[in-house]
Amino acid sequence: MRTVKIDVPHPSSEQVEHYIRAWDELENYHLQEDALDKLFFTLCPENADMSDILLKVAALNDFYSTNIFSVYPVAKHILSLNIDDRLKNGDVALVSDIQKVTINGVKRNFYSFATKYCSHHRPLDFPIYDSYVEKVLRYFRDRDKFASFKTPDLKDYAKFKRTLIDFRSFYGLDQYNMKEIDKYIWQLGKEYFPKSYGKKKVQEEQ
Repeated sequence: MRTVKIDVPHPSSEQVEHYIRAWDELENYHLQEDALDKLFFTLCPENADMSDILLKVAALNDFYSTNIFSVYPVAKHILSLNIDDRLKNGDVALVSDIQKVTINGVKRNFYSFATKYCSHHRPLDFPIYDSYVEKVLRYFRDRDKFASFKTPDLKDYAKFKRTLIDFRSFYGLDQYNMKEIDKYIWQLGKEYFPKSYGKKKVQEEQ
């Protein structure tokens, strides 16, 4: 079977601006983000009340299709962690604490969800991990050698964030914050590395 060579445009300010504009022009993207911002920043900014956390977990799970089949144990777990000060301090170790949840005696690993939950409270401190972002970072690592991480390192949140910062610096994109880099890389991955739905979809722990 012939392998199709993927040629992704070189990262540049023009590319970032292009994808930020694309994000703003897609009504479903920016309206969904506006709704989540209202929920996380205005209606339920803290994590001391179970009903507030449930609303946020359910909204993220629905909007992002993170495949959490029982949101209550996840919300209860987050409540138990007393996370508000750690969020304000940008404590990257918090992602690891949120991602590991036991549901009906089974240990689950909701890594991508945990990055999203933290990011929607503090978008400049907590970039989002997802499979599209991973594929873009791997592609440019292999093509341009911007960093020397091993792929499993991206599942270590501190190393993942460091890799994104290295990416931003290597390509001269330091004028953009983590949220803007998020929007750029995620859309780039979605365009150039689309998921194959022919294979059985696995649970979000990826």
